[in-house]
Amino acid sequence: MTSSASLPPDLRKWVALRLAGPITVTDVSWPRDNSLVWRVSTGAEEAYVKLSPTAQAFAREVHAYRHAAEFLGPDEAPRLLAADPGLRAILTSPLPGLIVKDLPLPADKELRVHELAGALLGRWHSRTSSAVSDSAREEAVASAVGQVDDAAARLEHAARLLTDPQRALVEQACEELPQLVRTLPTAFRHGDFAPRNWLWNPDRDTVALLDFERAAHGLVVEEFVWLFATTWPDRPDLKAACLTGFGRSLSEGEQRALTLFTALAATSYLSAGITQQHPGLVTKGQDAFGHLVVSSG
Repeated sequence: MTSSASLPPDLRKWVALRLAGPITVTDVSWPRDNSLVWRVSTGAEEAYVKLSPTAQAFAREVHAYRHAAEFLGPDEAPRLLAADPGLRAILTSPLPGLIVKDLPLPADKELRVHELAGALLGRWHSRTSSAVSDSAREEAVASAVGQVDDAAARLEHAARLLTDPQRALVEQACEELPQLVRTLPTAFRHGDFAPRNWLWNPDRDTVALLDFERAAHGLVVEEFVWLFATTWPDRPDLKAACLTGFGRSLSEGEQRALTLFTALAATSYLSAGITQQHPGLVTKGQDAFGHLVVSSG
């Protein structure tokens, strides 16, 4: 879409006040209902505008972009140009580079990108979380326990799609995680650490982080659940590269938590797939459980 009509009228007016000249708009949303992102440009300026799906997501993202400006370099994250809580609109600066998701890369470049992403995440944690307050830690633990409660509520609903070993693993997760999470390190997390939110600049050999709407205090290990559930079982070389960049290996407790959190997420995908009659979510849950079998085998 390349017409200003692709922006809602109130959002178009808001953007026009901040960019000089006729605006060209390109829809760059992800293919899901709650993704609303556009690239907007004039002859002299370019920016990205996003409508946050919720007020909480808006607040988190604005807060995180302010941290990014303070703690990350100008090539490591976009900069916040403007924000409007009434519209839940966020305007950010562009960065040169390529979204890593589905990007065909030679093996050596792929390893390099994952190492750079891990290193950037490690810097983000160290620079933003030098002192996690007791209340922030309790909030992180409560969020993790909330995932347990959600999965327990969904377990019977998803039961017909679970094998006996899969159900047993979910039950173990519900039993073990409430205590285990209290022993694990916390940080101010990016919250959606995955190649769809990595921007690689091949000319400068850098990776930037995008999309901070899930940024919040939480368990460090939760940053890696997506990679663990989808990529690392088949690509231990990418795991090694990412953790080399991150600066440390995961502890035994964190490794166990990755398995248990993935089982919870897979259960939620299955339950949502049944409720919404969405085969893609069911497949996503089954694939995650399949990767758990691979990783434990």
